[in-house]
Amino acid sequence: MDVLCQAKSGMGKTAVFVLSTLQQIEPVAGQVAALVLCHTRELAYQICHEFERFSTYLPDIKVAVFYGGVNIKVHKDLLKNECPHIVVGTPGRILALTRDKDLSLKNVRHFILDECDKMLESLDMRRDVQEIFKMTPHDKQVMMFSATLSKEIRPVCKKFMQDPMEIYVDDEAKLTLHGLVQHYIKLSELEKNRKLNDLLDALDFNQVVIFVKSVNRAAELNKLLVECNFPSICIHSGMSQEERLTRYKNFKEGHKRILVATDLVGRGIDIERVNIVINYDMPDSADTYLHRVSLFLTLQLN
Repeated sequence: MDVLCQAKSGMGKTAVFVLSTLQQIEPVAGQVAALVLCHTRELAYQICHEFERFSTYLPDIKVAVFYGGVNIKVHKDLLKNECPHIVVGTPGRILALTRDKDLSLKNVRHFILDECDKMLESLDMRRDVQEIFKMTPHDKQVMMFSATLSKEIRPVCKKFMQDPMEIYVDDEAKLTLHGLVQHYIKLSELEKNRKLNDLLDALDFNQVVIFVKSVNRAAELNKLLVECNFPSICIHSGMSQEERLTRYKNFKEGHKRILVATDLVGRGIDIERVNIVINYDMPDSADTYLHRVSLFLTLQLN
């Protein structure tokens, strides 16, 4: 059965499709049986990690992740020498591998989009997804997930499906996480840095994510925090893909306690040690806010 699911962040959407796929998959050597597409390399890495974690006692199942920023020859060699049963990746790299005939999707039985609204709202990414979709068999299960699914994007999603089971949170108020404590501090722009320093000194935290609105602000704020001897690192779109993923891994593994980031890491990312999220700059939409605060406790500086 095809599934279109909207559920608030933190409720286990990733576990739903990971466990469902692992339970149904019948691995055949040299054949890709499941394809998971997502819009960022960081999310692809995280999803692959979840598949590996839940398949610890399923040694016959192989999982691999493919995204841009890595020499494509590495991916081609992997597919040639040790073809995975489950492929996770970003549309651009998956499309490149299929066009070059290195990745065959003719045996795919499970086609999954995570953060599907983000992928299908972008016309360029939607075209890539459609081209990939057409390379898969007609007879397959399609599952799409997101914390936010507008009424406008739902018909687009359903064009990929056959009579799907639809699961929506209709009341926007229900999209707020239960137990989430939110605080709002009204400040001028000049007061933000001092208040942020005070909060980081006073709060008891495991790890903190600080969201800003631009690449320049991420770099400058991170530089300031490092100069003030805070264990900070930043991630933004101005970095190379390899550098971004390296920094993401360092933060996720606990080597740094503070992450300054743009909304590049605001959707779908799950870092279990994070117990405080600070909106240094407020987002421009309610959906973006939802994805940010799902990381946990939120302090808004505005």
